[in-house]
Amino acid sequence: MTAPTLAHGTVTDQPLDLAAHEAAVADPRAGAVVSFQGVVRDHDHGRAVTSLEYEGHPSAERILREVAAEIAADPEVYAVAVSHRIGALAIGDAALVAAVSTAHRAAAFAACARLVDEVKARLPIWKHQVFADGSEEWVNCP
Repeated sequence: MTAPTLAHGTVTDQPLDLAAHEAAVADPRAGAVVSFQGVVRDHDHGRAVTSLEYEGHPSAERILREVAAEIAADPEVYAVAVSHRIGALAIGDAALVAAVSTAHRAAAFAACARLVDEVKARLPIWKHQVFADGSEEWVNCP
């Protein structure tokens, strides 16, 4: 009998912990754990960013969990953990953290890439950026 696949997704205003996501997908059957950490950078399209804040729709966590469950439904995937942060973030803070475990590295890399791509495409979270020149903009996170 095989162990059930684990899918975990959270939207939070607390700092994200990559190691905790990797631990959450640990599985004795896994030969590979691939993780991703999307961090706030100090620029966007050639413009210096001084501050950034994420806001999420009330459905954001439900959608994040749906995406995690879809990736976890792949028979090669043992476990998925993904979180997105909301609120004010500093340059260098993790905004998106994801981890996937599988038996082999190729499947883990592919599943983690699909996970991040689907989150970026579907998650109703918006980014408010303030630039060094005083201008600002709201953008959808994809």
